[in-house]
Amino acid sequence: MGMSAVTHPYIEQRRDGTLVIAGTGFKLVHIVLDRLIHHWDADEIQRQHPHLTLAQIYSALAYYYDNQAEIDRLIDQRLRKEEEILESLPPTPTRAQLLTRKISP
Repeated sequence: MGMSAVTHPYIEQRRDGTLVIAGTGFKLVHIVLDRLIHHWDADEIQRQHPHLTLAQIYSALAYYYDNQAEIDRLIDQRLRKEEEILESLPPTPTRAQLLTRKISP
């Protein structure tokens, strides 16, 4: 993995390369996705995840912005893998019904 050494406070890298909030096991990518998908600011992220401090959240966001291209690439890989898994699953009646309505499951 080409990511730089973790030097941001509150961020640690597990042996498998996963970035987490130190002492919590909460994945950095979840904070990033809350910001990108929901457009939540740090205060809203903290309201949604009250076990995290604002310092932890800001550190995670700072790490993301310092390593944006690499984190975005990891998010894209993760999304492609999830799509592959979903496509490999047998269709369920509900999913088939949603697909016929052109509504994404």
